[in-house]
Formats: sequence, C-alpha cells, structure tokens
Amino acid sequence: MNKKVEFQHLGLIPYQQAWEMQEDLLKKVVEIKRQNRQQVEKKPTPNYLLFCQHPHVYTLGKSGSLKNLLISESEMKEKGIAYFAINRGGDITYHGQGQLVGYPILDLDNFFQDLHKYMRFIEEAVIRLLADYGIAAGRYAGYTGVWIEPEIEERARKICAIGIRATQWVTMHGFAFNVNTDLNYFKNIIPCGIEDKAVTSLAAELGREIELASVEARLKHHLAEVFEMELI
Repeated sequence: MNKKVEFQHLGLIPYQQAWEMQEDLLKKVVEIKRQNRQQVEKKPTPNYLLFCQHPHVYTLGKSGSLKNLLISESEMKEKGIAYFAINRGGDITYHGQGQLVGYPILDLDNFFQDLHKYMRFIEEAVIRLLADYGIAAGRYAGYTGVWIEPEIEERARKICAIGIRATQWVTMHGFAFNVNTDLNYFKNIIPCGIEDKAVTSLAAELGREIELASVEARLKHHLAEVFEMELI
C-alpha cells in the first residue's frame, strides 16, 4: 500500500484543463492496476492531490437537474461564466476565484475500499480546518459536504461541497471550499439542488478576507492527518 501522495498546486486554471488533467492521471493509475493483475511483482500505484482555483464556472453532476441552473446560456456568456455537464456525482455547483478546489486522485486500494468513508474523511479534514478558525462545523443529515450550524434547520448553511467519481477504486473530482468566494454567483443556481439552504464562505463567517495560502497549508495538514497520507 502506497500512502505517498504527490501534491500539485495548479493555481488559477480553466475548468476543462483541470478536468482533462484529472482524467489523464486517473487513466495512468488504472492502467498500472490493470498491468498489476498480470504481473507477479506488483508496481505501486501513485496518488495525487491537486489544489487550484477556477475562473467562473457552473458544473452539473450526472445525478443533477438542469432546472437547478437559473441563468440562460446568453446571460452566462455575457457574464463570462462557463458551464459543464460532468461525470461526477451530485448536482450543480459553482467554482470561482477565492474558492479552494481540491482534486484527490487516490487509489483507495492504498487506503480503504469505502467511498462513503472517503467522503466522510474529506469532510472531517474541512471540519478540523474550520475549527482552526474558531468555527464549529459539521454534517447535515442526508447530504454530503460541510455545514455551519447544521443542527438549526433555518440557519444551516453549506461552506464546502463534495462531488466525486471513482473508477476501479481510483477517485477524481473532489471538493470546493468557499474561502473568499463571491457568493452572489450561487444566486444563479440552486446549489447542489437544495432549494431552502444558504451557502456561506470563510470570509463571510469571519467578516474579513482570509489569506488563501494559509488555508491551503492548514487543509493539506488535516487531509494528511485524517488519511494518514504522506504528501510529497
């Protein structure tokens, strides 16, 4: 089991480019697994963790509904917002600058074969990160992601969305954590298909902008701790 994970910081990158990069890395890992089935001596499979930001984009997961996109194609074009229907789970979400997007390309054979546990571990790392900033966060029953005040129905608000895909236990897509995100862009969609719940950000909760680099460093630490991975 190889628990070493190669970390790559991609900076601000178009969504399509990051998606293609994920697909390429996933295919590389799956191909090694295929070859290993025919070999006596197995080659360790690599793992990757990509951090980035995207220019304005709405993405719709394969279980989502287009009716949750409340803006026309011409309006999106006018506002410079891209749109992609993609192959992850979940519904519609927004990515933009000031949001930390993470794409773990992990061979779960190196960790554990349990997708629900995988998503709970990502949530746990984000919950620990928020605790670093004095914010109590948790899970909202029946939904993925990380929430503020999930126990108070009318105040529950989402700060981190999660949507994944796995092929032969190799993951792709991942999470979007709102740090300094312009939350107005969420008004053009029904985020994650949940009509009656608000979206928030770290900056909105603290009342000030937060240095993204320090958030990234803390989240890397918590992901490494929760998954017992070695980031390289």
